[in-house]
Amino acid sequence: MKNPKLARVAQGAKLELVPLQVLVPVVSTLVALGIGLLIIAATGASVLEAIEAFWDGMAGSDFNIGASINRAISLALVGLGFIFASRANLTNVGGEGQIAMGGMFATAAALHGAGDLPLGLAFIVPLAVGTIAGAVWGGLAGFLKAARGTNEVISTLLLSFIALPLVYWSVESFHLLRKPISDVSSLPESAEIPDTTKLPLLFPDNGSPLHIGLLIAAVAVVVVWLVLKRSTLGLRLRAVGLNATASRRAGMRTSFYVILAMTVSGGLGGLGGAIMILGQQFYLTSDFSSGYGFDGLVVGLLSRGSAVGVVIGALLFGFLRSGSINMEISAHVPSAVVLICQGLIVIVIAGSAILTNRKVTR
Repeated sequence: MKNPKLARVAQGAKLELVPLQVLVPVVSTLVALGIGLLIIAATGASVLEAIEAFWDGMAGSDFNIGASINRAISLALVGLGFIFASRANLTNVGGEGQIAMGGMFATAAALHGAGDLPLGLAFIVPLAVGTIAGAVWGGLAGFLKAARGTNEVISTLLLSFIALPLVYWSVESFHLLRKPISDVSSLPESAEIPDTTKLPLLFPDNGSPLHIGLLIAAVAVVVVWLVLKRSTLGLRLRAVGLNATASRRAGMRTSFYVILAMTVSGGLGGLGGAIMILGQQFYLTSDFSSGYGFDGLVVGLLSRGSAVGVVIGALLFGFLRSGSINMEISAHVPSAVVLICQGLIVIVIAGSAILTNRKVTR
């Protein structure tokens, strides 16, 4: 029979824990931004001008709001890939490389034939190609883990250091993706992708750049949540992550699930890279990923395995990135100030997780 006293204690602990989990990220974000304002004041810049430029870059117009959400889309996809792999107790830190491979192959597909395809296939095929490229890159790390026991943190990180030079090579070589040198530009970059391969806009009439990548990301969030929380596959991934030996003795193909988890994780990152090219940048450069993979990794870490947490974290970092860009351009305040604020947010939330876990234990 259930002990009434223990039930009341557990219910009380649950009621206290929920506000703590909600308040800590909000308070930590406000504190970090306050410290950022102090740093701006210390540099001699106008704090009011910096705040105005920062807000205008984040949400000053329909265009800026759409651009901020577009940035959050790729961060969310990388974060979803991270929590999918972590369900099997795997740590995918190679989001930067998977974005790079997805963007490079999506560009190649868009420039070489996909633009002539009918019925929306002109952008669907490059999205699929970019997703497959990221999946192969992540699956390779999963194969090394399953076959040779290679630590996936090392393999995914080193694969990123291979992917980024491959992108640089592709836009440096005229035999690959670099556009011919002209009087207008001689920078190492690809030609602009055809208009038919660009992602359709959701609100073209109001000038917002927000595209259907938002719908794709929303579907990905729902699917990942269902798989991890409501499916047999999610249960098996968790079993493999908790005890691979016991799962193997129970008849589960642990190697298959390790490779699958890393493949899906990499595919989500590759999809994020493809969306960046098809929906935002429209041509490939050597540094097009610009730290999105590592920011997406942080989003996944802060979410603590929650798909909803990934969405919140991605929106936060996406809007912060947009604000920092405009603040640097308009108010001449280094965007590194926002990076410092992001670091403080990570430290405070990570510390709060320890305190929360101790509270639950007690």
